[in-house]
Amino acid sequence: MIQNIENECYVAIAGSVGNLPKVNNMDIQFAQSMVFTPCDFSFPANGIKAEATTNTEMILIADVDLDLLKDLNQFGSMRNLKDRRKDIFELKKK
Repeated sequence: MIQNIENECYVAIAGSVGNLPKVNNMDIQFAQSMVFTPCDFSFPANGIKAEATTNTEMILIADVDLDLLKDLNQFGSMRNLKDRRKDIFELKKK
């Protein structure tokens, strides 16, 4: 999930699992829900905070620390605003 590194955010994906027998094209569904983190220091190396069991109906609960994202923004290995290429573009406040 390279997007998590670039956007410095948590990402939750929720898959629908189970049976809906009276709904067309939704009679049976298979998925896996997960919560992803940036792949940087202070976060899991694989970028996975929590994951549900594959193809099982369950509730996934994960605690995320928003202060870690603030620290990542200031001291992480990739600092989007500080490491931007000023020779290519510039930011102007309107």
